[in-house]
Amino acid sequence: MKFVIGYYILEGIILFVCILLGYFIYDKRFNRNHGVKVPNGYQSTEEINIDPVTGEKTRVYYNPVTGERFYKKDK
Repeated sequence: MKFVIGYYILEGIILFVCILLGYFIYDKRFNRNHGVKVPNGYQSTEEINIDPVTGEKTRVYYNPVTGERFYKKDK
C-alpha cells in the first residue's frame, strides 16, 4: 500500500514540475511584452501579432546586429 501511495505522490510531483517547465521555459508568451520604449538599434518590422483573446496588437522590432527581437504593444 505504501508503494502505491508513494507512486501517486511521485507522479504528482513530476506532473507539477513538467507544468512549471512548460510555462517558464518552453512557452515564452509570459514575457513577450518587453516594454514601451524601443531600445536603440532596433528596427520596426512588418510583423504584428494579435492576441485572439484580448485583441491587443504587438509589434515586433528586430536588431540586425545581434539578431534579438523586441516586442511592444501597439495602442
